Amino acid sequence: MPAFVRKGAPALLGAGTLCAALLLTGCARPAPAAPPTPAPPTRSATPAPTDARPAAPLRIPGLGPRTQARVPAGTTQALVVTGATADSNTATAVLHQRAPGGRWHRAGGPWPAHNALRGWTDDHWAGDLRSPTGVYRIGDAGGRLPDPGARVPYDEDPEFAVSGTGFLGEPLEGSFDHVIAIDYNRVPGRTPLDKERPLGQERGGGVWIHVDHGGPTQACVSLVRDDLRALLLALDPAAEPVIVMGPAPALAR
Repeated sequence: MPAFVRKGAPALLGAGTLCAALLLTGCARPAPAAPPTPAPPTRSATPAPTDARPAAPLRIPGLGPRTQARVPAGTTQALVVTGATADSNTATAVLHQRAPGGRWHRAGGPWPAHNALRGWTDDHWAGDLRSPTGVYRIGDAGGRLPDPGARVPYDEDPEFAVSGTGFLGEPLEGSFDHVIAIDYNRVPGRTPLDKERPLGQERGGGVWIHVDHGGPTQACVSLVRDDLRALLLALDPAAEPVIVMGPAPALAR
């Protein structure tokens, strides 16, 4: 910043000069002093810029108090998969992270997703072609392809191969290249290929997050390959991650 220099008062006239001036003017009255120059108006100080961004919420965006209460207290990562209505088979997925202060912020997405052909249900049964609404742990992964560097347990196995076509005639091959098991009617801590169903086989199972094949699923959630890999790399077992999934009106309760 340039330094400011205070200007001094005007220099005084010398004594000789002053006397000569008086002789020339005689008894003439001295000219009146010029009025002082008005000071320029003072500008008000510019207010310091403030951060206009709203504070991150204490509740995960889109979740109502009842749904939020189902998220475990120790969870700091939540993948929210939201459909427009109970019958929608397309959805949007967003990964949320909770900061140490308790506020949630977006950590991934929004990502386009598919869910079951007929939408969502609060009471899932095998073959109903609906995805189960609710809050479920996620954290066991696997796939036909090698582990891309996940921190959650990953089971590489050729049994993840799949063939055939989907509901729109799209090929299913590669859909299980990477999967993340959703803990609906399964035993946590095991490979996604595990077939044990604590609620019984009739209540369905094998509900995964897998590679999107371009159409609705049987009951799973699917993400575009690169988005699924990004999610897989982001999940941290220490964060006790969960998936919160269902139609927007149900999640807002």
